[in-house]
Amino acid sequence: MPEITSCQGCSGAGRERTDVRDIRIGATLEKIRYKLFIMSGKGGVGKSSVAVNVACALAASGAKVGLLDVDLHGPSVPRMLGLSGAMDVGPGAAIAPKRFGANLLVVSMQSLLADPDQAVLWRGPMKTTAIRQFIADVDWGALDYLVIDSPPGAGDEHLTVLKTIPDALCVLVTTPQEVSLADVRKTINFLQYANANILGVVENMSGLICPHCHQEIELFKKGGGEVLAREYNLDFLGAVPLDPATVVAGDVGRPVVLLDSETPAREAFRALAAAVAAACESSLEAAAFPCP
Repeated sequence: MPEITSCQGCSGAGRERTDVRDIRIGATLEKIRYKLFIMSGKGGVGKSSVAVNVACALAASGAKVGLLDVDLHGPSVPRMLGLSGAMDVGPGAAIAPKRFGANLLVVSMQSLLADPDQAVLWRGPMKTTAIRQFIADVDWGALDYLVIDSPPGAGDEHLTVLKTIPDALCVLVTTPQEVSLADVRKTINFLQYANANILGVVENMSGLICPHCHQEIELFKKGGGEVLAREYNLDFLGAVPLDPATVVAGDVGRPVVLLDSETPAREAFRALAAAVAAACESSLEAAAFPCP
């Protein structure tokens, strides 16, 4: 759990601890080339599914990837990857992330809870400290990508990530319906005020490929995310259709992008990961913060 003390905000010891953690955060981020912040305006749009599958696809391509789950109240990443148990403490008291395959490291609040059904009743300062500790005190090593999965909306967790990682590239996940698009517009406004970098927009649940006739059904409409991206002059990174295989794969702890059989969602997530990688390489914001 985060090292919180009641006098941390006012004592000299607290300020010293904060300064030391800032140094460790800086040292950690220097070894990570691209930081991807996966966001959505509302819940239920499949943001965590996008984060997990993009991270797995990037790792499968040979990149070194970290996946950080900062949804402290509703962490779902370990379950979607079939990971259980607590994280270990490595050399120098650094937290050792959970490993998924050869190239993916995972950190989540879920791995710190004795009971997976335990509620996390924290307010802003505690959440801020936890997120900073997940960056400063975790042995991430050198990474090509750090994929950060966030809670819905725009609150303490998002502000902490954007302040701590100024070169984070935000990926906005939406569904085609106007009720989701309206919330994403608020998120874009929030990011503009925060002077944050937006990498692009992803449309999830974009149509349904019938498993019998293989024809596309516009179950929840289609194309709203692409229209939104054009409206704000943002890159449209790709669309992922509804696919029953995604639900089954997530429940058994194996992301759909890693399935052996070809499914519409698997191919879409692979294409999305390739588009994200290309967008990162051409990002002027990322170029302004070069990784040694």
